[in-house]
Amino acid sequence: MSHIAVERNRRRQMNEHLKVLRSMTPCFYIKRGDQASIIGGVIEFIKEMQLVLELLESKKRRRSISPSPGPSPKPVLAGPSTPQSEHSIIIHENIKELGASCNSPVADVEAKISGSNVVLRTVSRRIPGQVVKIISLLENLSLEILHLNISSMEDTVLYSFVIKIGLECQLSVEELAIEVQKSFSLN
Repeated sequence: MSHIAVERNRRRQMNEHLKVLRSMTPCFYIKRGDQASIIGGVIEFIKEMQLVLELLESKKRRRSISPSPGPSPKPVLAGPSTPQSEHSIIIHENIKELGASCNSPVADVEAKISGSNVVLRTVSRRIPGQVVKIISLLENLSLEILHLNISSMEDTVLYSFVIKIGLECQLSVEELAIEVQKSFSLN
């Protein structure tokens, strides 16, 4: 009898903890109500928040190095701009992923292949209409957006896209990152 009571208590605690996790996680991360989906959704949410934290820390480091006196980055005027581009292989949890990043004072753009999709992330100050520009660009490149997540903190925004790779797609992840970076400087 004691073993049954202990097991019942363990299940009750597990269900309570799952309810708390589910209530703390945005609903679009959790597809179904079963335990595996809840835990998987929470893992994805935590990964996204870790990325947001890393990107904000990177932005903070850039601001401290930047000679601009103001606390927020100034928009780059249209003109010759040479965003820095970096092509790399990211090894994460024993899975090789091909990725590229393209950074400028206005925005950080990262694109990486994940299975049969591309994960595209941008971090910038809040710019009205920017997400529409990116969506329009992706559609003009005949790319299909499967998922879009928008996270913001104060004047900084993270756009995270999951994009389906079509057979007709001739763009590399580096070229995609550069094209998206260009959309930040277009008026």
